[in-house]
Amino acid sequence: MKIGIVGCAGRMGRMLVQAVVSTDGAELACGSEMENSPFVGHDAGVVAGEEPAGVNIITDPDELFASCDAVIDFTIPKATVEHAKLAAKHNTNLIIGTTGLSDEQEEIIAECAKSTTIIQAPNMSLGVNVAFAITEKIARMLDDDWDIEIVEMHHKHKIDAPSGTALGLGRAAAAGRDVDLNEVADKVRDGNTGARKKGDIGFATLRGGDVVGEHTVVFAIEGERFEITHKATSRVIFARGAVRGAIWSEGKPAGLFDMQDVLGLKE
Repeated sequence: MKIGIVGCAGRMGRMLVQAVVSTDGAELACGSEMENSPFVGHDAGVVAGEEPAGVNIITDPDELFASCDAVIDFTIPKATVEHAKLAAKHNTNLIIGTTGLSDEQEEIIAECAKSTTIIQAPNMSLGVNVAFAITEKIARMLDDDWDIEIVEMHHKHKIDAPSGTALGLGRAAAAGRDVDLNEVADKVRDGNTGARKKGDIGFATLRGGDVVGEHTVVFAIEGERFEITHKATSRVIFARGAVRGAIWSEGKPAGLFDMQDVLGLKE
């Protein structure tokens, strides 16, 4: 499968290149960067620390989407929306790992998915997607006497909060309780907030150092609590999952899918 990487010279982009070239059935077909990148014109494999791939980094995303079966995007919301439009234009499958998208941007992506296959997930790792599934099942088993709190920590350079993964865990918990997360989410506590509201799903955000990503879902009631925790020690898990998603997307119909579809966790 011919796979392209947008932002292929960045930290995550290089890991994606490495994952593509090391995966059977995948071929690095194209890689792009912004026009001011010093890596434009260089071999994408060499930039990623691999053997030459015979693929020089370009700047035109339209050319990238036209030359690939699937494109992987871990960029920023504004760029991802434009890439979704290009995916629809060229009928190229798109795998989105970008987080922090607004409701309006999500709607645009959903509209583009009517014309091509799009896989979008707040986290591409196998372990986290298992955590999504387990969180939903546990929330369905327990009533709202159990408080749910989601604690996450990332490196100091992360720009969105709560993390996309934390929100994904929150959506899973809300789905288990058959409620709308927007109506029960408590993302900010400061000052004299009063007692915790029954049924709320709380979020706590920590930032510091070089933490790749740590997430804990806490279920607590008087007398006991238990926790589901996932810790990522390398971003390679996200790259591997994204490439797996790209390969899975081959031959799939137009539509908006997620990693739980890819991993068969909805069956």
